[in-house]
Amino acid sequence: MSKAIWIEGGTRSGKTDALVSQFCQWLDQRVVLDEHSNRDAKILMLAGNDDSKRDLVDRLTVKTHGKYPIAAKTTIGFIQDEVLLFYPLLIQKLNLPAFLPLRLRPETEQELATKLWKSALASLNWREIAPSEYRFVRRILDLLQLAAYSCTPLESVPEILLQGFGSGDSEIYSCVESLAAEWRDWCLDRGLLTYGIMTELYWRYLLPHPEYQRQLGSRYWTLLADDVDDYPAIGRQICDFLLDAGVWGAFSYNPNGMVRLGLSADPQYLLGLKARCINPNTPTPHTPHPNPPLYLDSISTPLFSDKATTTSVDSIVRAVLNPGTPPILPNGIRSIQTRTRGEMLKTTALQAIELITSGKVAPSDLAMIAPGLDAISRSTITNIFAQHQIPIASLSAQLPLNSDPGVRALLTLMALTYPNLGQLTSRDEIADLLVTLSPIYPAHHPIRTSIDPVRAGLLADYCYAPSLSQPRLLPYTNFPRWDRLGSSTTRAYDRILAWVERVRAQQPSPLNLLTDAIGYFFQQGSYLPFDRLSPLRELMETAQHYWLVAERTHNPLEYLTSAHQITAQFMLLLRQGTISANPYPVGQLQPQRAAVTLSNIFQYRASKRSHAYHFWLDVGSPLWAEAGAATLYGANLLLKDRVATPWTEADTQASDEQRLERILRDLLHRVNDQLYLCNSDLAINGQEQIGTLLTLVHGTSSF
Repeated sequence: MSKAIWIEGGTRSGKTDALVSQFCQWLDQRVVLDEHSNRDAKILMLAGNDDSKRDLVDRLTVKTHGKYPIAAKTTIGFIQDEVLLFYPLLIQKLNLPAFLPLRLRPETEQELATKLWKSALASLNWREIAPSEYRFVRRILDLLQLAAYSCTPLESVPEILLQGFGSGDSEIYSCVESLAAEWRDWCLDRGLLTYGIMTELYWRYLLPHPEYQRQLGSRYWTLLADDVDDYPAIGRQICDFLLDAGVWGAFSYNPNGMVRLGLSADPQYLLGLKARCINPNTPTPHTPHPNPPLYLDSISTPLFSDKATTTSVDSIVRAVLNPGTPPILPNGIRSIQTRTRGEMLKTTALQAIELITSGKVAPSDLAMIAPGLDAISRSTITNIFAQHQIPIASLSAQLPLNSDPGVRALLTLMALTYPNLGQLTSRDEIADLLVTLSPIYPAHHPIRTSIDPVRAGLLADYCYAPSLSQPRLLPYTNFPRWDRLGSSTTRAYDRILAWVERVRAQQPSPLNLLTDAIGYFFQQGSYLPFDRLSPLRELMETAQHYWLVAERTHNPLEYLTSAHQITAQFMLLLRQGTISANPYPVGQLQPQRAAVTLSNIFQYRASKRSHAYHFWLDVGSPLWAEAGAATLYGANLLLKDRVATPWTEADTQASDEQRLERILRDLLHRVNDQLYLCNSDLAINGQEQIGTLLTLVHGTSSF
């Protein structure tokens, strides 16, 4: 008898609630309380992302009153934990060096791989695969990861690429595989693990290991897997094994989800789990069993103010996918149309502000969604709302860590402290440091500083002594008219100067220097708000990781002699902007604010939020219908249902159309009352916008 149930439905159809309710029903019927449900076994709960995982475990804990131990993980998080826990088995099986494994961050992975492949990159014609050396390295690392997620041997990748793309030099594809294998072996020799390497170790060596299988089969008695449409192929291998071991299972699937398709997910392959679930037409009367598979329709909450149902969504989707069809749109859809993009952003923001200030809408009821958010548009919208004291919450903004003034100031302090880093600082950076490190405490108003930008510029001109070997700050009396600086400025400057001189004499480790500086300049006995604390936490996490990796990749003598060079490389890495200020775990620390949500499409869909009012920005942009950064190089060729099948232009067109339909259905079920379609005739580059969604704009009433 099958011990699994399949719950399928569209966005906001209640799949997660049904998943939790089904498990509680099993408990009430004592279906799952058998010999497997011992005190040592746990409930394994899998989710598509960290936000969904936390939400799911909270719901189940409340429903079961915390009576049962729960192991909640994403699929990749589960694999990471298993590889780290059972690494001794892998050491024994593969004869690996007995290192304590250390996981590499993506930015560190990119830097180390580039150094490892330096000679090969100089001779390879990598332009056949990527427009730049950076992208070429990234694509090799992505292919290693995608192959592992799809349980595809790395040695099969060249043939898959050659057959899939139908053109190209087979030699360059072979080099891709050899470089990826060289990187994997180099990492394993040093106990370094990436997501791709960990996943390959798991599916190829750990999951088939008899001793591991015995352990895994006895650790869990129930498997609850939410949003399996966002799982990679290895996720099905895990679920299949647990079901074979007799674990009770429940799975939810959203045909309009598939947010991570093109990044790592293989929803069609995961759909195969449905065949293992209960068939409603063949009940088993002799044994108690769960309910048959559930197929849920999206909920019919008020949609666009007229209690429209899924029929309204269908008509909107038809109008977009078949432009010749006259659109029949609900009354709740309006448009904002301007000539230029700047006008569109301003008009849209002011309309949203008017709704909020009039009392019709709370800030937390409003979301602004765009196919892509560049720094200019994000800053424009945020500044307009800030002028009206309305907070904006950006979902996973991924802003470079170096964009935070506090982080920039700390990096400049490092250049002032350690020798031979003078080329990494400048007059402008010194002025930025003086402003940032001289706030007036208590820090209720962080914009107020003791050293304003004008005085900071004067001090940087007269009191900064540049030097390649050891740049210095000089006493403020070096400025001929220092008497005009003011007492608060001179006191703040003396405080900074005294700290720099003290620390330079001590020469602490970089980690100790950062810790000391954060405590001395930023805390002052007070608590920092989250938006100021977050980048500092991420800086410390990044620094700790970077120096751990540096110790692992250098021999002791080399590490000591190149300490300042390592510091310089760390500073350059941050200034390149590849590291963002999103420390883990963000969601558990960030307070819930009554703020307007600002997000791109991917992040909003992944967060599974919904709002009363939506503003869709740039609806005339072709980005709505294009995959763009949402599809990794070669990802479509590694899907289980079409491995090595040639990918044609027709496939691209069909894939883009299916993605657009999923996006529309998903987003339309996440707005309750009003939808504003915001468009400008001209894009940011001055070109006319002729995107697919313009059909909707033409069928609405303008604001």
